[in-house]
Amino acid sequence: MVSKTRPRIALDCMGSDAGVAGIAQGGIDAAESFPELLDVVLVGRQDQIEAALADKPPLPENVSIQHADTEVPMHMSATDGARMRTSSVSVGLKLVKEQKADAFVSPGNTGAVMASSLLTLGRIKGVARPAITSIFPTWTGRSTVVLDVGANADCKPLHLSQFAIMGSVYSQVIFNHEAPRVGLLSIGEERSKGNELIFNARKLLADTKINFIGNIEGRDILSGMADVAVTDGFTGNIMLKFAESLRPMLVKSMQRQIQTNIFSRIGATLLLPFLRRMKQRFDYAESGGAPLLGVNGVVIICHGSSNARAIFNAIRVAYEMVSKGVLERTQAELETNHFGRDDAAKEKRENNRDGVVYSTAASDKR
Repeated sequence: MVSKTRPRIALDCMGSDAGVAGIAQGGIDAAESFPELLDVVLVGRQDQIEAALADKPPLPENVSIQHADTEVPMHMSATDGARMRTSSVSVGLKLVKEQKADAFVSPGNTGAVMASSLLTLGRIKGVARPAITSIFPTWTGRSTVVLDVGANADCKPLHLSQFAIMGSVYSQVIFNHEAPRVGLLSIGEERSKGNELIFNARKLLADTKINFIGNIEGRDILSGMADVAVTDGFTGNIMLKFAESLRPMLVKSMQRQIQTNIFSRIGATLLLPFLRRMKQRFDYAESGGAPLLGVNGVVIICHGSSNARAIFNAIRVAYEMVSKGVLERTQAELETNHFGRDDAAKEKRENNRDGVVYSTAASDKR
């Protein structure tokens, strides 16, 4: 059984762009940094994990290996990936289902992780669809929780209202934001701006007990106007991919400018500490991974090219979610702000495809 005092995190070491060694090292680094706080289970082909760590020191006492026969390729569809019952994704999630682990972290096939999470863990009561959550930096230093960023391309007002509640709880618990400000992403702040989805979602959100501040625009996310920004997965994923392009664009632009003359190089030298801090703030590795909120377990989805640092931070996020009871508090909040659907049963029947609700492209590595 899972320890009640020391969370156990299952880490999928297979199927990522970075390879087994980098992923496993991130898990080992987390275990060594917090030896009294958590255990890490490296899930995957045991021979490959051991080979990747052959030239490393012996595993810490709080790290173990759980064998899985196969892995889900990045190009595979979500439904096909979910059918692979002996994959590292399925084995890791089964550990959570059987209470042999408290959380699952994976940099593998996003669609497969989400579909398998739904099939293995199910939804928490009152959730029609889960949402992938991302953390955006702001110039105020106060992070903004954005969801959904890729799990659901097509949404209904009910979905957005539930995303808002889950995001509000996450912001409050993880970032200690009292009464987080929740904004609905639209094309204008005015009530008259938006489409039918926005109009109807706004009505539902106005009836909840969360701190709903109304419509916000895309420019408001990085300004820190809202602590939580709610949108559909189609819009959210486009916004996320655009945000990820900012860091390399800024780095390359600064490099080009620095090379223009000696004065630019001198100025860059003086600004180097500041530039490093800015680079770090826009680095996805610092946020670690994206929690899949709404499933009945703690699941963290990482970028397909995650390095050891990103995995380290993803495990840290998983630990925080478990230790602070995000799952339980989300459930309690949803029961308080339920919108008349009993476990979203109708939504589950309407939106299942081969028993799986998903809208993430098979090639999506996030």
